[in-house]
Amino acid sequence: MAEAADIQGTGPSPARRWLRRTITVAFGAPLLAGLLQAPAVASPAIAAEEGTGSRTVDVSLDTLTPNTPVEGDTVTVTGTVTNRGKKTVTDATVDLRVGPRMTSRSEIEQVTGRTGYRYDSDPAVLEDGPTVRIPRLGAGLSADFSLSVPVSDLGLDDAGVYQLGVSLTGDTSDQGSDRVLGIERTFLPYQPEATRKKTQLTYLWPLISSSHVSAETATDDQQTPVFEDDALAAELRPGGRLDQLVALGKDLPVTWVLDPDLLATVDAMANGYRVKDGTLHVPGKNKDVAEQWLNALEKAVQGREVVALPFADPDLASLAHHGKDVPGSLGHLQSATDLAGTTVETVLHLRPSTDFAWPVEGAVDPSIVAVATSAGADKVIARSDSVRDDLSYTPTAARPLGNGSTTAVVSDAVLSTTFDGDMVRAEGSTLAVQEFLAQSLAITLEQPEDQRSVVVAPQRTPTVAQAQSMATALQGLSAKRWSQPLGLVAAAAAKPDPDASTAVPSTSRYPKKLRARELPVQAFRDMKTTRDELDDFKIVLEQPERVVAPFGNAINREMSVSWRGQVRAALVYRSNVLEYLQGLTKSVQLVDKSDLTLSGRSATIPVTVQNKLLQGVDHLVLRLTSGNKNRLEVNGEGFAELPVKINGGHSQSVKFTASANVNGQVPMTAQLYTEDGTPYGQPMTFNVKVSEMTPTVMLVIAGGVLLLVLAGVRMYTQRKRIAARNAEAEAAEAEAEEPAEGEADGDGADGDGPSGDEPEQPSDPTPDTGSESGGPSGPGEKVDR
Repeated sequence: MAEAADIQGTGPSPARRWLRRTITVAFGAPLLAGLLQAPAVASPAIAAEEGTGSRTVDVSLDTLTPNTPVEGDTVTVTGTVTNRGKKTVTDATVDLRVGPRMTSRSEIEQVTGRTGYRYDSDPAVLEDGPTVRIPRLGAGLSADFSLSVPVSDLGLDDAGVYQLGVSLTGDTSDQGSDRVLGIERTFLPYQPEATRKKTQLTYLWPLISSSHVSAETATDDQQTPVFEDDALAAELRPGGRLDQLVALGKDLPVTWVLDPDLLATVDAMANGYRVKDGTLHVPGKNKDVAEQWLNALEKAVQGREVVALPFADPDLASLAHHGKDVPGSLGHLQSATDLAGTTVETVLHLRPSTDFAWPVEGAVDPSIVAVATSAGADKVIARSDSVRDDLSYTPTAARPLGNGSTTAVVSDAVLSTTFDGDMVRAEGSTLAVQEFLAQSLAITLEQPEDQRSVVVAPQRTPTVAQAQSMATALQGLSAKRWSQPLGLVAAAAAKPDPDASTAVPSTSRYPKKLRARELPVQAFRDMKTTRDELDDFKIVLEQPERVVAPFGNAINREMSVSWRGQVRAALVYRSNVLEYLQGLTKSVQLVDKSDLTLSGRSATIPVTVQNKLLQGVDHLVLRLTSGNKNRLEVNGEGFAELPVKINGGHSQSVKFTASANVNGQVPMTAQLYTEDGTPYGQPMTFNVKVSEMTPTVMLVIAGGVLLLVLAGVRMYTQRKRIAARNAEAEAAEAEAEEPAEGEADGDGADGDGPSGDEPEQPSDPTPDTGSESGGPSGPGEKVDR
């Protein structure tokens, strides 16, 4: 750098410059012929790495002011030259080159990014232009330069775009000839007077970020949101990305394009939030930062046109290619669209336009257009490298698309991607700004008698450096000499060019690089699982809105464009949402029950339901089912159902009446259901042991005992009757056999002994025959016993 301190000067005399150019032409012609006859030439990439030929020295253009000069201005170019070669550069000069007027946009594109000096197309050194001498530049060393020249000396004959170059010409020890060792090109748009017809330019200014809010909320009444991280604060702080977008955009003629989720997130921060820290939730520390940013944004957008994308900026292409066949996925897009306007109006107190859909990089196909318009948006922001026009000029952006029911606002691909690169280096920003301004002027000069509307849709999340470069370019158009600002709504309503393309590109033309970064089908299946569980959960809650809102927003965030290229992070976010929801549903559960023994012929079986939620649950039914209703019945059937309603933080014991029929063990199953019959949670099983006499058995035994008692009573009555008859018979017989007074007893009679015909037992029957003999019976005599 010390060598550069003495190199500023007015440059060599005109005679010396003329002699140098003559020598260059004399030696350059044979050299060019030799190059054309050479069988192979090193590629530009290899030459740049090796630092040879006209790429030996890297020329960097750091500033160009003013970027849209008029008569009376002085153009100043500053930059740096760096020796990338292995040899020392000696006797070098840095010169300014101004080329002829460029006639088309394609010519500008051909020059953009070109490296190395080209004898056939690069302009000559400006006559009597400024020159900086560099006597010596060692390998790897750099030197600064500054070149200034009045506009009147640039030789700009007519209005238009001119190529402007800065080159270094010098010698090296291995090749002593004076030649171009490095060059850099840019563009100088020159329009000293306003054109009769100005191009209407619509520039979208996006305020979009990634998702930061989880589905979790604190246990307080305000449901304080819980953030996955506190990274958004860095974008909101002074100097941060979002802070710079607001600070720059407030003074620019742009259409603000907002993701309502970003507004909702910052608003949540401003009202108090918590952040995950492992398993804990700690208070957020950037409440003031969020408040300041919201206040600045509200002031910046007042009276300006604001377009709200669907909530959380859903990935329309992913939804169209992978999600539309998963039931319910399109419903999320509708809810996200409905939520967009409400969110912006609540936070910023203005009504935005919500009928625009913006697919990633404006790439469309039939399925994307169908999905984009399914939620009510009738305008699609496409891009000209997707909807291509085979025209020699740039047509108006708006045109009917497909069957005419959808309006396509086709942004200009070149202008929209000008600031996609690295704008941190001053040279990158300067070249991008000059290219943008040159292209915008070239559009106007294509058909100067026709006014057209051009839309610029830049990258969704520009960096600070990119935003600053965009702002510089728009400030360069502030004089409105060839363009004037126009809002997006008006641009969409502009009269279409009859020759502009209205065909929707085929699916086969959708860029593979974009398709490779889309959300997979499994992502939408995960969303469906979460949504189904949420639907089952919300119907049992007394305050379902406390759950539906945070989880519905979380599912919308799962579909965000911001997850592109972040497969693992997106999966973790979806898993966290589902796991948290399942944890809440399990807070309403059946308490495990141990096996029990049934005492008595009937008993009560209690089943406990626990509610750990902060709110009450209702519309639940508890069903208890017997595994063997022949042994054990519940409420007289094989199963019974009872309603369940429990306050938050409480438990309820639901009691069922059971009746036992047979001894033994019976498995029982308890299961919660919603009122529509959908199972809720997991079933709980336990066993009931029946060991007591059941009513049926008792009845059988009682019946048997009664029969025995009745039989005994009958036998006793019969015996008593027989005994009475026998007693009467004996009395009559004794009276008949008693002898008259003085008569002797018969032979062989024993007056003291009993008669042989008397019954031996009181119950024995009386003989049918009379007493004939006291001795034994003769043979063949019948005796009744």
